[in-house]
Amino acid sequence: MFAKVTPGRTTAAAEGDVVVLLIGMRINHFRGVHHWLPVMLAMLRMLRELGADRSRGLLGHTLLSGSPRTYYVVQYWESKEKSYAYASAPDMFHRKAWALLNRKEKKSRQHVGLWHETYIVPEGGYESIYADMPAYGLAAATGSLPIEGRGRRAADRLAHHSGAK
Repeated sequence: MFAKVTPGRTTAAAEGDVVVLLIGMRINHFRGVHHWLPVMLAMLRMLRELGADRSRGLLGHTLLSGSPRTYYVVQYWESKEKSYAYASAPDMFHRKAWALLNRKEKKSRQHVGLWHETYIVPEGGYESIYADMPAYGLAAATGSLPIEGRGRRAADRLAHHSGAK
């Protein structure tokens, strides 16, 4: 239940490019629970589905709340290609959920808003530091290592290149 704190300073062990997908929903009308609750439950189902098959490419995720109306997931993917493949795979739940939502779109839109943003961050375009923290965010998705492995300063960590492509 409680994650173990890693003492000291660490950084994410990510190598190469990082794909970050932010995806979420906004409850526009709380009374339209029969419109927004299925959307929330669908996201949880997709995360379970991806967690059960790591070969699909999801490295890790963090569930967050922006307000009582807004909920989202920060996802870390192996590649944009694996993210696209999951989204369009006929045997995966995402495609079924998206088709169902599109059929109900006119009524649901007024009750629930949806959004996503995808960022492809090249190596050298990200860095991280975690001080006396459990593995979190990118480090939870890719592992962590002592800060000395990448540099004590943010500029040093940003300059790190692993040779991975």
